[in-house]
Amino acid sequence: MIELEAYAREALAFVEAHAHWAPYIAFALAFGESFAVLSLLFPATIVLIGLGPIIEAGGIPFLPVWAGAVVGASLGDAISYWIGHAFKDRVRAAWPLRNHPAAMARGERFFHRFGSSSVFLGRFFGPLRAFVPLIAGMFAMPHFLFQMVNIASAMAWALLLLAPGAAAVKALGW
Repeated sequence: MIELEAYAREALAFVEAHAHWAPYIAFALAFGESFAVLSLLFPATIVLIGLGPIIEAGGIPFLPVWAGAVVGASLGDAISYWIGHAFKDRVRAAWPLRNHPAAMARGERFFHRFGSSSVFLGRFFGPLRAFVPLIAGMFAMPHFLFQMVNIASAMAWALLLLAPGAAAVKALGW
């Protein structure tokens, strides 16, 4: 946990020092958090939550940072979907997914239970976020439907992570 806190502090300090990089940093963090394999190794949600107050306090425009997070999250899920679609069941044997069979099974149950809505809902649950787009591709969810749900969920997710902190700073006048 200490390593995660140190990582988060360093990332947020970098954004404070280099505000013009904020949209690109939001993109990279959201991409890493949404890409199937990276998300297991790349916990970025806490940093994205911490970006909200920094962008408002630092006078950084909200929209470009939000857009960077949306594009990063959408792209991470789209690539995960493509991997699942292209490799089907073979992804189960690939590292590091072969080390997480229970998580894959939970993701499959979730996908079968909620269908296309699982892509939207899974975005908001860390353990599922890493697997649902991959599984949607494995089970051949129609690409257009996947992308519509993917983009809509990325927009809502990025707003939910960034806006509360920015609004709090604005409301408190910090």
